[in-house]
Amino acid sequence: MGFFSKLFSKENKESLDNGLQKTKESFFGKISKAIAGKSSVDADVLDNLEEILISGDVGVNTTIKIINRIEERVKRDKYVSSSELNNILRDEISQLLLENNSTKVIQDFSAVLPNKPHVIMVVGVNGVGKTTSIGKLAYQYKQAGKEVILGAADTFRAAAVDQLKIWSERVGVEIVSQGMGADPASVAFDTLSSAKAKNADVVIIDTAGRLHNKINLMNELSKIKNVMKKVLPDAPHEVLLVLDGSTGQNAIEQCKQFTAATDVTALAVTKLDGTAKGGVVIGISDEFKIPVKYIGVGEKMTDLQLFNPTEFVDSLFGGK
Repeated sequence: MGFFSKLFSKENKESLDNGLQKTKESFFGKISKAIAGKSSVDADVLDNLEEILISGDVGVNTTIKIINRIEERVKRDKYVSSSELNNILRDEISQLLLENNSTKVIQDFSAVLPNKPHVIMVVGVNGVGKTTSIGKLAYQYKQAGKEVILGAADTFRAAAVDQLKIWSERVGVEIVSQGMGADPASVAFDTLSSAKAKNADVVIIDTAGRLHNKINLMNELSKIKNVMKKVLPDAPHEVLLVLDGSTGQNAIEQCKQFTAATDVTALAVTKLDGTAKGGVVIGISDEFKIPVKYIGVGEKMTDLQLFNPTEFVDSLFGGK
């Protein structure tokens, strides 16, 4: 993990620490109360810990998995003091995140991309921070020396197109749009054609975030993908699902809906700085086995960070 730690700047680490502060305080305040007066990790402590993890939006299935692992360690080691519980919990969560997140997705924005142009199709319901995440991604890729083109294929809402235009101007990247009501697949086709002609490095395509009819959503996303393939046979190279971490279990439900509608290859969990529900990252990672690639921990352009499981757990548990 040494290589990946080098990619994590001091500024990023400070933002991550601050962004997870509410989760850390809520989580560990409850754990401290659960083990108060206990000399060892017994059944009561484990029951309390299970309740804390579930209430912290880690999710029932993932919580049971963590508790079972801790029980095995307690049995194996014969005696485990309650003061050791934090370290054991930290170890088990680290292992879980590393198992579920391929380290291949942890890369610097300046790293050589496997495709040119590298096409990212972004999906997610309205209000989760999808367009803002696209803007921040575009900024970070541009800062790393990449030429970026945005595609405004969320044509269901005029506000979505306008918002993406504002981000393109703010970041200083090109945008392809046809306005509200246009065929999203047509916008994607034009965006990829432009990117190919200009030899751009990165293409980020915004899509509509409606979930009221899963069949319509599935059909629309499939159509966009099929049209992209007419320009670049292997596009899109990534399907990035953006989830609002502050919604807790609702984010897990959205993940279920979108993974049923399309092949999601990576996740971005946003708005972790405004919530004590940061545990949802652990549950989503474990339940869906889809790499969490980005997390949002603040308002700055650089606060959409490449997810580093080791640094995430370090910030959650407060230091080495």
